[in-house]
Amino acid sequence: MVKVPAAVVAASGLVGGYGVARWTKKRPLGGVALAAAGSVAAYEWNRQAGARAATGLTVAYVAAFAGSHPLAKKVGAWPAVFAVAGGVAAASWAVTRRGA
Repeated sequence: MVKVPAAVVAASGLVGGYGVARWTKKRPLGGVALAAAGSVAAYEWNRQAGARAATGLTVAYVAAFAGSHPLAKKVGAWPAVFAVAGGVAAASWAVTRRGA
């Protein structure tokens, strides 16, 4: 089985969650995608870097989701989603590369 880095899973969850919500016009379905990817990422963060790092990165993931909303009013929805996804991916990579 191919191992996908947690940074990619987290970024994909943010982008995919928004994409699913937008294209299906069902926000709860986007939330399911966001939560599923976040759960997988949190599991990997815990496995790779420990509980403290996983907690911090999970908080960052949720904060990125929340922060994308006001940011979208300034720069647009897709740019906001890509910006926060990139930020979470960078934080994830920075934290988990030390634990690897």
